[in-house]
Amino acid sequence: MKTYEKAPAKINLMLDVLHKRPDGYHEVEMVMTMVDLADRLEMVELPRDTIIISSQVGYIPLDEKNLAFQAARLIKDRYDVKKGVHIHLDKKIPVAAGLAGGSSDAAATLRGLNRLWGLQIPMQELQQLGAELGSDVPFCVTGGTALATGRGELLRPIPNPPQCWVVLAKPPINVSTQEVYTRLNSNQISKHPSASAMIAAIQAGNFHEVCGQLGNVLEDVTLKLHPEVQQLKEAMMRLGADGTLMSGSGPTVFGLVSKESKVPRIYNGLRGFCREVYAVRLLT
Repeated sequence: MKTYEKAPAKINLMLDVLHKRPDGYHEVEMVMTMVDLADRLEMVELPRDTIIISSQVGYIPLDEKNLAFQAARLIKDRYDVKKGVHIHLDKKIPVAAGLAGGSSDAAATLRGLNRLWGLQIPMQELQQLGAELGSDVPFCVTGGTALATGRGELLRPIPNPPQCWVVLAKPPINVSTQEVYTRLNSNQISKHPSASAMIAAIQAGNFHEVCGQLGNVLEDVTLKLHPEVQQLKEAMMRLGADGTLMSGSGPTVFGLVSKESKVPRIYNGLRGFCREVYAVRLLT
């Protein structure tokens, strides 16, 4: 028996940090949505009680450090599943890029194994399992567009933003989310983006206003560590993107583009800055 799952990348249309919590996490407000850049997972049931991860790329861990492995082990332990699984990850989402590739793989693993093993776990319970693996996993379980609060695990679905093109560019650096949050001083944030204003723009279907409300308080930290991210943002705007933002803790920058005719110029122009450039649609 086998099953397949798609694991799309997410982008943050806005990301605000309110304060550091007693548990060490940060209290956040984020509006997240998904784009049509995705890893694909094939899950094959094994008769022996084991978890095997494979991939066509050589730069990701294939052991218990892999979030898909952790998701499979969690679901096996929690529901006393004695069968095994071989999960093949066809990786397309850049790693350590602020696009939740690992989290989306974990979420896809939870959904896929729920179906493969006929566990009939409700979606809300899958999200709660996902929260044990990482803050972005609950959102990736259901996808769509949502306001995320708490440490990212409390979700309120909202309508999808107006359809547009999204150009993603990842410079050849990796950013540690933990380092970015460690360096962030939430008391010194000078300008907070507005979740309510972004949601209002989305609900009104106002693409121009969505671009106007883009904001990410982690940019200040990552841009100081990696000035090339700022250069990428500036290049994207210069080439004609309607709005640009760093996604998550970075370093990937995305540009929202309303007119398809602009996309080739932006895409080709950015290839001069970095190799990993993608032109995709919002997943709506």
